[in-house]
Amino acid sequence: MDQGILRQYLYDHIPLSQAMQVEVLSAQPDGVLLTAPLPPNINHQETIFGGSASAVAILAAWSLLHVRLQHQGISSRLVIQSNTMQYELPIAGSFTARSYLEPDADWPRFLRTLARKGRSRISVSSVLEFQGQQAGKLHGEFVALAPEAP
Repeated sequence: MDQGILRQYLYDHIPLSQAMQVEVLSAQPDGVLLTAPLPPNINHQETIFGGSASAVAILAAWSLLHVRLQHQGISSRLVIQSNTMQYELPIAGSFTARSYLEPDADWPRFLRTLARKGRSRISVSSVLEFQGQQAGKLHGEFVALAPEAP
């Protein structure tokens, strides 16, 4: 998927991404890389607010599923079901969130279940990086719902 198309989709459908000035650096079926600057995401310690870091990590993970499904021509509604976030280092500037499917994620099974039951769940993770170091990690469970599913 084109980076600009994904960026505009996020801005149009998830307005917080625009307020946070999230940019798409890469949007491939094997991973999405987002970046966000410090100024709109700053906290009282002059580092990235934890909620902003978490939101960008979730956006990267959600975007990976969106890109993969779009790449395969599958329409669905994607929602996050649960997540855990680990903050490892303070982030004092622009940072990235790189998403990927968990090694045990079974994409073909995810697609079969979605087609058969109208809903399916899969694990996606994102790593936050700042100045070449891992600054945090998100593990999320996402659910895809067929457009007509309640």
